[in-house]
Amino acid sequence: MTDRLLEVGYKLLDRGLVPDTILRPVIRALCRQRLREIDHGSYGANYEAKMKWIEGVRARTKIADLTEKANEQHYEVSTSFMLSCLGPYAKYSCCLYPTGKETLEEAEILMLESYCEKARLQDGLDILDLGCGWGSLSLYLAQKYPKSKITGLSNSSTQKVHIDNAAKARGLTNVEIITADVNTHDFHGRHFDRILSIEMFEHMKNYKLLMSKVASWLRPDGPEEALFFVHLFCHKTTPYHFEEGDGWMAQMFFSGGTMPSHDLLLYFQDDLTHIQSWYVSGKHYAQTSEDWLRRQDANTKAGLAELEKDAVAKGLSEEEGRKAFFRFRVFYLAVAEFFALNDGQEWGVGHYLFKRKA
Repeated sequence: MTDRLLEVGYKLLDRGLVPDTILRPVIRALCRQRLREIDHGSYGANYEAKMKWIEGVRARTKIADLTEKANEQHYEVSTSFMLSCLGPYAKYSCCLYPTGKETLEEAEILMLESYCEKARLQDGLDILDLGCGWGSLSLYLAQKYPKSKITGLSNSSTQKVHIDNAAKARGLTNVEIITADVNTHDFHGRHFDRILSIEMFEHMKNYKLLMSKVASWLRPDGPEEALFFVHLFCHKTTPYHFEEGDGWMAQMFFSGGTMPSHDLLLYFQDDLTHIQSWYVSGKHYAQTSEDWLRRQDANTKAGLAELEKDAVAKGLSEEEGRKAFFRFRVFYLAVAEFFALNDGQEWGVGHYLFKRKA
Protein backbone atom coordinates (compact mmCIF):
# COMPACT_ATOMS: atom_id res chain seq x y z
CA MET A 1 0.00 0.00 0.00
CA THR A 2 2.84 2.40 0.92
CA ASP A 3 4.64 1.71 -2.37
CA ARG A 4 1.43 2.38 -4.28
CA LEU A 5 0.92 5.70 -2.47
CA LEU A 6 4.52 6.69 -3.21
CA GLU A 7 4.03 5.85 -6.88
CA VAL A 8 0.93 8.04 -7.03
CA GLY A 9 2.72 10.83 -5.15
CA TYR A 10 5.72 10.75 -7.48
CA LYS A 11 3.44 10.92 -10.51
CA LEU A 12 1.73 13.99 -9.07
CA LEU A 13 5.14 15.59 -8.45
CA ASP A 14 6.15 14.88 -12.04
CA ARG A 15 3.10 16.81 -13.22
CA GLY A 16 3.58 19.74 -10.85
CA LEU A 17 0.26 19.04 -9.12
CA VAL A 18 1.39 19.11 -5.48
CA PRO A 19 1.12 22.66 -4.05
CA ASP A 20 4.14 24.16 -2.26
CA THR A 21 1.98 24.63 0.83
CA ILE A 22 1.79 20.83 1.08
CA LEU A 23 5.28 20.05 -0.19
CA ARG A 24 7.22 22.25 2.22
CA PRO A 25 5.89 20.75 5.49
CA VAL A 26 6.22 17.24 4.05
CA ILE A 27 9.87 17.92 3.18
CA ARG A 28 10.53 19.28 6.69
CA ALA A 29 8.95 16.15 8.17
CA LEU A 30 11.17 13.95 5.97
CA CYS A 31 14.24 15.90 7.10
CA ARG A 32 13.35 15.25 10.73
CA GLN A 33 12.81 11.59 9.88
CA ARG A 34 16.34 11.48 8.45
CA LEU A 35 17.68 12.93 11.69
CA ARG A 36 15.95 10.19 13.64
CA GLU A 37 17.39 7.54 11.30
CA ILE A 38 20.99 8.69 11.75
CA ASP A 39 20.69 9.06 15.53
CA HIS A 40 21.73 5.81 17.25
CA GLY A 41 20.70 7.02 20.69
CA SER A 42 23.95 8.08 22.36
CA TYR A 43 27.26 9.77 21.59
CA GLY A 44 29.07 6.46 21.91
CA ALA A 45 26.72 4.62 19.55
CA ASN A 46 26.82 7.46 17.02
CA TYR A 47 30.63 7.55 17.13
CA GLU A 48 30.89 3.79 16.67
CA ALA A 49 28.54 3.96 13.66
CA LYS A 50 30.58 6.81 12.20
CA MET A 51 33.87 4.89 12.51
CA LYS A 52 32.26 1.87 10.87
CA TRP A 53 31.00 4.08 8.03
CA ILE A 54 34.48 5.57 7.53
CA GLU A 55 36.09 2.13 7.41
CA GLY A 56 33.47 1.13 4.87
CA VAL A 57 34.35 3.93 2.44
CA ARG A 58 38.08 3.29 2.93
CA ALA A 59 37.51 -0.29 1.79
CA ARG A 60 35.80 0.71 -1.47
CA THR A 61 37.71 -0.02 -4.67
CA LYS A 62 36.57 3.08 -6.60
CA ILE A 63 36.74 6.78 -5.83
CA ALA A 64 33.19 7.35 -7.11
CA ASP A 65 30.13 5.28 -8.04
CA LEU A 66 27.51 5.91 -10.75
CA THR A 67 29.30 8.91 -12.29
CA GLU A 68 27.11 8.58 -15.38
CA LYS A 69 24.03 9.03 -13.17
CA ALA A 70 25.35 12.35 -11.85
CA ASN A 71 25.61 13.57 -15.44
CA GLU A 72 22.13 12.35 -16.27
CA GLN A 73 20.55 13.88 -13.16
CA HIS A 74 22.45 17.20 -13.07
CA TYR A 75 25.37 17.92 -15.32
CA GLU A 76 24.17 17.09 -18.82
CA VAL A 77 20.71 18.53 -18.38
CA SER A 78 20.11 21.28 -20.96
CA THR A 79 22.64 24.05 -20.36
CA SER A 80 20.12 26.69 -21.44
CA PHE A 81 17.64 25.47 -18.84
CA MET A 82 20.25 25.40 -16.07
CA LEU A 83 21.45 28.90 -16.92
CA SER A 84 17.86 30.15 -16.72
CA CYS A 85 17.75 29.09 -13.05
CA LEU A 86 21.23 30.07 -11.90
CA GLY A 87 22.78 33.48 -11.41
CA PRO A 88 24.91 35.28 -14.02
CA TYR A 89 28.05 33.38 -12.97
CA ALA A 90 26.25 30.01 -13.34
CA LYS A 91 27.33 28.94 -9.85
CA TYR A 92 25.56 25.62 -9.15
CA SER A 93 26.52 25.51 -5.48
CA CYS A 94 25.93 27.43 -2.28
CA CYS A 95 26.31 31.21 -2.47
CA LEU A 96 26.97 33.66 0.37
CA TYR A 97 24.40 36.05 1.90
CA PRO A 98 26.04 37.80 4.89
CA THR A 99 23.12 40.22 5.40
CA GLY A 100 20.39 38.12 3.77
CA LYS A 101 19.56 41.03 1.48
CA GLU A 102 22.04 40.24 -1.29
CA THR A 103 20.94 39.50 -4.84
CA LEU A 104 21.89 36.12 -6.28
CA GLU A 105 24.61 37.78 -8.37
CA GLU A 106 26.07 39.51 -5.30
CA ALA A 107 25.92 36.25 -3.33
CA GLU A 108 27.72 34.38 -6.12
CA ILE A 109 30.56 36.93 -6.13
CA LEU A 110 30.84 36.98 -2.34
CA MET A 111 31.28 33.20 -2.20
CA LEU A 112 33.72 33.16 -5.11
CA GLU A 113 35.76 35.87 -3.39
CA SER A 114 35.74 33.89 -0.15
CA TYR A 115 37.39 31.00 -2.02
CA CYS A 116 40.11 33.33 -3.28
CA GLU A 117 40.82 34.51 0.27
CA LYS A 118 40.65 31.11 1.97
CA ALA A 119 42.67 29.32 -0.72
CA ARG A 120 45.27 32.14 -0.57
CA LEU A 121 45.13 32.73 -4.29
CA GLN A 122 47.29 35.22 -6.16
CA ASP A 123 48.06 35.95 -9.79
CA GLY A 124 50.53 33.73 -11.60
CA LEU A 125 49.52 30.40 -10.05
CA ASP A 126 48.73 27.16 -11.87
CA ILE A 127 45.22 26.34 -10.60
CA LEU A 128 43.02 23.24 -10.99
CA ASP A 129 39.25 23.57 -10.58
CA LEU A 130 38.34 19.97 -9.75
CA GLY A 131 34.71 19.31 -10.70
CA CYS A 132 34.29 22.66 -12.45
CA GLY A 133 30.56 22.50 -13.23
CA TRP A 134 29.41 25.20 -15.64
CA GLY A 135 32.63 27.13 -15.07
CA SER A 136 31.64 29.70 -12.46
CA LEU A 137 34.95 29.42 -10.60
CA SER A 138 37.20 28.66 -13.59
CA LEU A 139 35.96 31.69 -15.52
CA TYR A 140 35.97 33.95 -12.46
CA LEU A 141 39.57 33.05 -11.63
CA ALA A 142 40.71 33.35 -15.25
CA GLN A 143 39.40 36.92 -15.33
CA LYS A 144 40.61 37.88 -11.84
CA TYR A 145 44.07 36.37 -12.28
CA PRO A 146 45.09 36.89 -15.95
CA LYS A 147 48.65 35.60 -15.39
CA SER A 148 47.35 32.33 -13.91
CA LYS A 149 46.69 29.16 -15.85
CA ILE A 150 43.24 27.76 -14.97
CA THR A 151 42.46 24.10 -15.68
CA GLY A 152 38.95 22.77 -15.10
CA LEU A 153 38.12 19.07 -14.81
CA SER A 154 34.53 17.95 -15.43
CA ASN A 155 32.87 14.65 -16.27
CA SER A 156 30.39 16.42 -18.56
CA SER A 157 31.04 17.16 -22.23
CA THR A 158 28.21 19.72 -22.38
CA GLN A 159 29.75 21.68 -19.51
CA LYS A 160 33.05 21.85 -21.42
CA VAL A 161 31.26 23.20 -24.50
CA HIS A 162 29.60 25.92 -22.43
CA ILE A 163 32.80 26.97 -20.63
CA ASP A 164 34.89 26.97 -23.82
CA ASN A 165 32.29 29.19 -25.53
CA ALA A 166 32.03 31.52 -22.53
CA ALA A 167 35.82 31.86 -22.29
CA LYS A 168 36.05 32.67 -26.00
CA ALA A 169 33.26 35.25 -25.73
CA ARG A 170 35.09 36.96 -22.85
CA GLY A 171 38.46 36.86 -24.56
CA LEU A 172 39.97 34.56 -21.90
CA THR A 173 42.90 32.51 -23.18
CA ASN A 174 44.13 31.13 -19.83
CA VAL A 175 41.39 28.49 -19.37
CA GLU A 176 41.57 24.82 -20.35
CA ILE A 177 38.68 22.43 -19.67
CA ILE A 178 39.25 18.67 -19.60
CA THR A 179 36.41 16.15 -19.77
CA ALA A 180 37.33 13.08 -17.72
CA ASP A 181 36.26 10.75 -14.91
CA VAL A 182 38.14 11.39 -11.67
CA ASN A 183 38.17 7.62 -11.11
CA THR A 184 40.61 7.12 -13.95
CA HIS A 185 42.07 10.49 -14.93
CA ASP A 186 45.67 11.40 -14.16
CA PHE A 187 47.78 14.41 -15.10
CA HIS A 188 50.90 12.24 -15.61
CA GLY A 189 53.43 14.37 -13.77
CA ARG A 190 51.78 17.76 -14.19
CA HIS A 191 51.40 19.64 -10.90
CA PHE A 192 49.37 22.58 -9.60
CA ASP A 193 50.00 25.37 -7.09
CA ARG A 194 46.37 25.31 -6.01
CA ILE A 195 43.56 22.81 -6.39
CA LEU A 196 40.01 23.88 -5.55
CA SER A 197 37.00 21.58 -5.50
CA ILE A 198 33.50 22.97 -5.08
CA GLU A 199 30.67 20.52 -4.27
CA MET A 200 32.25 17.57 -6.05
CA PHE A 201 33.15 15.50 -2.98
CA GLU A 202 29.47 14.73 -2.35
CA HIS A 203 29.56 12.49 -5.44
CA MET A 204 32.61 10.61 -4.15
CA LYS A 205 32.97 7.48 -1.98
CA ASN A 206 36.58 6.49 -1.21
CA TYR A 207 38.06 9.70 0.20
CA LYS A 208 41.41 8.06 0.95
CA LEU A 209 41.95 7.30 -2.75
CA LEU A 210 40.64 10.72 -3.77
CA MET A 211 42.80 12.69 -1.33
CA SER A 212 45.84 10.61 -2.35
CA LYS A 213 45.22 11.47 -6.01
CA VAL A 214 44.78 15.16 -5.22
CA ALA A 215 48.02 15.15 -3.19
CA SER A 216 49.88 13.66 -6.18
CA TRP A 217 48.69 16.59 -8.32
CA LEU A 218 49.93 19.29 -5.91
CA ARG A 219 53.32 20.78 -6.74
CA PRO A 220 55.89 19.16 -4.43
CA ASP A 221 58.26 22.13 -4.49
CA GLY A 222 58.09 25.78 -5.41
CA PRO A 223 58.32 29.30 -3.98
CA GLU A 224 54.77 29.01 -2.60
CA GLU A 225 53.38 26.02 -0.67
CA ALA A 226 50.86 24.14 -2.80
CA LEU A 227 47.38 24.07 -1.24
CA PHE A 228 44.09 22.23 -1.68
CA PHE A 229 40.75 23.96 -0.88
CA VAL A 230 37.44 22.11 -0.60
CA HIS A 231 33.84 23.36 -0.40
CA LEU A 232 31.24 20.70 0.35
CA PHE A 233 27.78 20.50 1.87
CA CYS A 234 27.56 18.40 5.01
CA HIS A 235 25.72 17.32 8.12
CA LYS A 236 27.13 18.75 11.34
CA THR A 237 28.16 15.36 12.80
CA THR A 238 27.09 12.32 10.78
CA PRO A 239 28.07 11.08 7.29
CA TYR A 240 25.68 8.86 5.34
CA HIS A 241 25.06 7.51 1.86
CA PHE A 242 22.14 8.37 -0.41
CA GLU A 243 20.71 4.90 -1.07
CA GLU A 244 18.27 4.07 -3.87
CA GLY A 245 15.69 2.99 -1.30
CA ASP A 246 15.88 6.32 0.54
CA GLY A 247 13.18 7.90 -1.57
CA TRP A 248 12.69 10.61 -4.16
CA MET A 249 15.85 12.70 -3.63
CA ALA A 250 18.23 9.73 -3.73
CA GLN A 251 16.55 8.27 -6.79
CA MET A 252 16.14 11.44 -8.83
CA PHE A 253 19.16 13.59 -7.93
CA PHE A 254 21.79 11.83 -5.80
CA SER A 255 22.21 8.27 -7.04
CA GLY A 256 25.58 7.15 -5.68
CA GLY A 257 25.83 10.31 -3.59
CA THR A 258 27.20 10.99 -0.12
CA MET A 259 26.34 13.36 2.70
CA PRO A 260 29.68 14.04 4.42
CA SER A 261 29.91 15.09 8.04
CA HIS A 262 31.61 18.41 8.73
CA ASP A 263 34.68 16.68 10.13
CA LEU A 264 34.81 13.81 7.62
CA LEU A 265 37.89 14.89 5.65
CA LEU A 266 39.93 15.12 8.84
CA TYR A 267 39.88 11.30 8.96
CA PHE A 268 41.62 11.11 5.57
CA GLN A 269 44.94 12.87 6.15
CA ASP A 270 47.15 10.03 4.90
CA ASP A 271 48.59 12.22 2.12
CA LEU A 272 47.36 15.72 2.99
CA THR A 273 47.61 17.77 6.19
CA HIS A 274 44.69 19.88 7.40
CA ILE A 275 45.41 23.58 7.91
CA GLN A 276 42.03 25.19 8.63
CA SER A 277 38.26 24.60 8.45
CA TRP A 278 35.21 26.82 8.33
CA TYR A 279 31.44 26.24 8.69
CA VAL A 280 28.91 28.19 6.62
CA SER A 281 25.34 28.11 7.96
CA GLY A 282 22.82 26.15 5.93
CA LYS A 283 20.73 29.32 5.77
CA HIS A 284 23.01 30.50 2.95
CA TYR A 285 22.25 27.40 0.90
CA ALA A 286 18.55 27.71 1.66
CA GLN A 287 18.53 31.27 0.31
CA THR A 288 20.57 30.21 -2.73
CA SER A 289 18.06 27.52 -3.62
CA GLU A 290 15.09 29.82 -3.01
CA ASP A 291 16.66 32.22 -5.52
CA TRP A 292 17.11 29.38 -8.05
CA LEU A 293 13.47 28.40 -7.54
CA ARG A 294 12.28 31.97 -8.09
CA ARG A 295 14.28 32.20 -11.31
CA GLN A 296 12.93 28.87 -12.55
CA ASP A 297 9.37 29.99 -11.81
CA ALA A 298 9.95 33.32 -13.55
CA ASN A 299 11.11 31.45 -16.66
CA THR A 300 8.52 28.65 -16.57
CA LYS A 301 7.32 28.90 -20.17
CA ALA A 302 10.82 29.02 -21.67
CA GLY A 303 12.11 26.39 -19.24
CA LEU A 304 9.38 23.90 -20.10
CA ALA A 305 9.89 24.45 -23.82
CA GLU A 306 13.66 24.00 -23.52
CA LEU A 307 13.42 20.75 -21.55
CA GLU A 308 10.76 19.37 -23.91
CA LYS A 309 13.08 20.14 -26.85
CA ASP A 310 16.07 18.65 -25.00
CA ALA A 311 14.13 15.44 -24.23
CA VAL A 312 13.14 14.98 -27.87
CA ALA A 313 16.75 15.56 -28.95
CA LYS A 314 17.75 12.71 -26.62
CA GLY A 315 15.14 10.38 -28.13
CA LEU A 316 12.61 10.80 -25.31
CA SER A 317 9.09 12.18 -25.26
CA GLU A 318 8.16 15.78 -24.51
CA GLU A 319 6.50 14.46 -21.38
CA GLU A 320 9.92 13.43 -20.03
CA GLY A 321 11.05 17.02 -20.49
CA ARG A 322 8.05 18.30 -18.52
CA LYS A 323 8.83 15.78 -15.76
CA ALA A 324 12.41 17.08 -15.60
CA PHE A 325 11.15 20.65 -15.20
CA PHE A 326 8.91 19.80 -12.25
CA ARG A 327 11.54 17.53 -10.69
CA PHE A 328 14.05 20.39 -10.66
CA ARG A 329 11.43 22.61 -9.10
CA VAL A 330 10.88 20.11 -6.27
CA PHE A 331 14.65 19.67 -5.96
CA TYR A 332 15.26 23.40 -5.43
CA LEU A 333 12.39 23.57 -2.96
CA ALA A 334 13.70 20.52 -1.08
CA VAL A 335 17.25 21.92 -0.90
CA ALA A 336 15.89 25.17 0.52
CA GLU A 337 13.88 23.46 3.25
CA PHE A 338 16.61 20.91 4.01
CA PHE A 339 19.34 23.47 4.70
CA ALA A 340 17.03 25.91 6.50
CA LEU A 341 16.09 23.29 9.13
CA ASN A 342 17.03 24.20 12.71
CA ASP A 343 18.19 27.65 11.63
CA GLY A 344 20.86 26.26 9.30
CA GLN A 345 22.71 24.49 12.11
CA GLU A 346 21.88 20.89 11.12
CA TRP A 347 23.09 20.76 7.54
CA GLY A 348 25.38 23.40 6.08
CA VAL A 349 28.59 23.92 4.13
CA GLY A 350 32.16 23.10 5.11
CA HIS A 351 35.28 24.82 3.78
CA TYR A 352 38.70 23.20 4.26
CA LEU A 353 42.30 24.02 3.46
CA PHE A 354 44.95 21.29 3.16
CA LYS A 355 48.61 21.12 2.19
CA ARG A 356 50.64 18.25 0.81
CA LYS A 357 52.05 16.10 3.60
CA ALA A 358 55.79 16.64 4.02
